[in-house]
Amino acid sequence: MMRLSIWMVCALVMAGCGAAASTGEGHGAEVIVDWNEQVLAAAEAEDGFLTLKGLRTAAMMHLAIHDALNAIDARYETYLPVEPMPNADPIAAAAAAAHEVASAQYPAGAESFDAELRRWLDGVESDARREAAVALGKAAAAGILEARRGDGWDNEAEYQWHPMGPGVYAEFAEHSGTPEGFVFGSGWATARPFMLDEPGHFRSPPPPEITSDAYAGAFREVKEIGAEESPTRTPDQAHLAMWWKDFAENSHNRLARRLAAEEEIELWDAARMFALLNMGIYDAYVNVFENKFLYNHWRPYTAIRWAANDGNPETEPDPEWNNLHRHTYAFPSYPSAHGTACAAAMTALADTLGDDLRFTMTTAQVDSAGPMSEKIAMDPPTRSFESFSSAAMECAMSRVHLGIHFRYDSVAGNELGRRIGRYGVGRFLRPVP
Repeated sequence: MMRLSIWMVCALVMAGCGAAASTGEGHGAEVIVDWNEQVLAAAEAEDGFLTLKGLRTAAMMHLAIHDALNAIDARYETYLPVEPMPNADPIAAAAAAAHEVASAQYPAGAESFDAELRRWLDGVESDARREAAVALGKAAAAGILEARRGDGWDNEAEYQWHPMGPGVYAEFAEHSGTPEGFVFGSGWATARPFMLDEPGHFRSPPPPEITSDAYAGAFREVKEIGAEESPTRTPDQAHLAMWWKDFAENSHNRLARRLAAEEEIELWDAARMFALLNMGIYDAYVNVFENKFLYNHWRPYTAIRWAANDGNPETEPDPEWNNLHRHTYAFPSYPSAHGTACAAAMTALADTLGDDLRFTMTTAQVDSAGPMSEKIAMDPPTRSFESFSSAAMECAMSRVHLGIHFRYDSVAGNELGRRIGRYGVGRFLRPVP
């Protein structure tokens, strides 16, 4: 009798029941996973993730998908207002939103994106629901594309070099493999975030004074464990140091795709997770680079070779010192950008799946040294973790074992990323009561 009553109610409110019946169940998050993979592949092919373009595109695309779905069935708050359209097909709407953003940012991939869109639209039997979905997807995408116009993702900020001194970031073109006078990322520090109020929304505390015992301890640690030939670094530490080198936007989206399938994450939940993930990584880069150029802190490569002049009697110089992968990235050290991005990303994943989820992450190959260097295979290609938070901390500490960060860089980066991640999941795309 109860079952009959439910079907009678559905008959009376056909539009509402029609939307609920096509929520992606049976499809799950496949449409989101496939579009994520396509867009990030386009980004990697174009610039190797050396700009914010691919990450920004992924964030915009997943926000458009999220907003389109919640205009059909409002389970979560939208990022931008979208006109409700309960009769649109969710799968088709998600695909249409993704297609619109991807095509706008990577027009060279239009043929591939068009084919991907047709694949998802062909599965919708109702012409009316398909047409409504396409209109909805386009509207959601247009809103986010317009909102991000002129956001400064490609700003070219100037950098003022400072005289050589204790703790001051210094030129090391021979080690970074970059042109004389080049600094990476100063423009990132001025881009408009997706969630944070401004680039300097969160401020890390200052690094330790160069003359302090805390600095001397961190100096000795990275000098020993991060050296090219370290007597104390274990094989596992060497493995994790190299294994974590993949850019966070690449490795964590790859992980999210895998978890979406393994954990059978429902369509609406997956849309929110991917949107928070990519907004979080983007804002992490913006916020951490704003901190980096504020503190302008030197790298271990400079600090160890120039230690005779640092004013700290507890630090011993080594003018021939090199790190594990014989390379240092050309921007200031504090806080760790990689540690910040990993922590923000893992916080977003933990919000959907719970922090204590055990998982395995795969990175098949990494750069042997700096960007565009020869790729080397990782053996093994996987690492397993007891929680997202422990993975984020290992990511941050990997930079100490690699020899490119002090411990305090990594700890501060991890904390900054956690703050960014918590801020995002607490204030954006929240469940509708």
